[in-house]
Amino acid sequence: MTRPKLSLVIPVYNEQETLPELERRLRTFFAALPGIGDDWEVVFVEDGSKDASRELLNDMARRESRYRVLGFSRNFGHQIAITAGVDRAEGDAVVVMDADLQDPPELVGEMLERNRDGFDVVYAVRNKRKGETWFKLLTAALFYRILRAVTGVQIPIDAGDFRLMSRAVVLTLRALRERHRFVRGMVAWVGFRQTAVYYEREARFAGETKYPLRKMLQFAVDGITSFSILPLRAATWLGVIAGLGAVGIGIWAVVAKLFGSGTVPGWTTIMFAVALGSSAQLLMTGVLGEYVGRIYEEIKRRPLYIVEREVNFELPPAGGVGGERAGDVGTVGTVGQVGPDAPPV
Repeated sequence: MTRPKLSLVIPVYNEQETLPELERRLRTFFAALPGIGDDWEVVFVEDGSKDASRELLNDMARRESRYRVLGFSRNFGHQIAITAGVDRAEGDAVVVMDADLQDPPELVGEMLERNRDGFDVVYAVRNKRKGETWFKLLTAALFYRILRAVTGVQIPIDAGDFRLMSRAVVLTLRALRERHRFVRGMVAWVGFRQTAVYYEREARFAGETKYPLRKMLQFAVDGITSFSILPLRAATWLGVIAGLGAVGIGIWAVVAKLFGSGTVPGWTTIMFAVALGSSAQLLMTGVLGEYVGRIYEEIKRRPLYIVEREVNFELPPAGGVGGERAGDVGTVGTVGQVGPDAPPV
């Protein structure tokens, strides 16, 4: 089968209100895209949706065989869904975008132009974010800047997962199989020539955000712990500070004993020091537990995801009627199972 020039990877989770408009926008986009013609594919990764997204995707794939559908056996999460799509995408250029239309398909044309200029990664930077609360905007801005400061990896500020990757980057990314994934950081880590395009991010077309506060916090933890051991080093710093404080309190206690009035002074200070030391110990125990837990998850070597069904993956990329077959449960847990171009483990 001839390799397509362009692959779009689109994770889908409970997007039944958005999929009809997404399909319309994709058809308009591909019809107007120069230099690609019919040589494209779209890999939808259905991440265990609880609404009608599965049925809508199957209908779309039956009408258009260049729409491929990977259906997970359950919800594995957004970053894992991106990983599965990248594992199966066969295009010379692979673009990751969300299904909620906050990532406009029309921007892909500009990304392709930058790719033809010799850039292997073209990431989309949001210079304006519509339809989001001040709290989301503030925390997102702080997160990107703190992450870049503590990780030592040049992760682009204000850029999400919406990006184009060349074939070389895709094959390199497939070799990174850690379970707690922060894809935008992994793409920055692999290097290659990277550049940005800028756009105004629209509000969601329909439905609700799939990243509530709880998931946002977990995502932030994944990003920091995947690329930095700074939280572990903080234990050393806290230990030094606590030691210096203990020395100071000891000197103060001796002076008070020698020159004091005979009462028992400093009860408040002692209680404060004990409470501070105890909270620091509990905090660092939690940080250590976070890292140890991630080690435990990694050494089990379970596959990152389980594909329950595949649609159109064995059909030629010409337009027409699609087909469906059951997925190989448990596949794509290692690099050697993702396709003929996969690098050796």
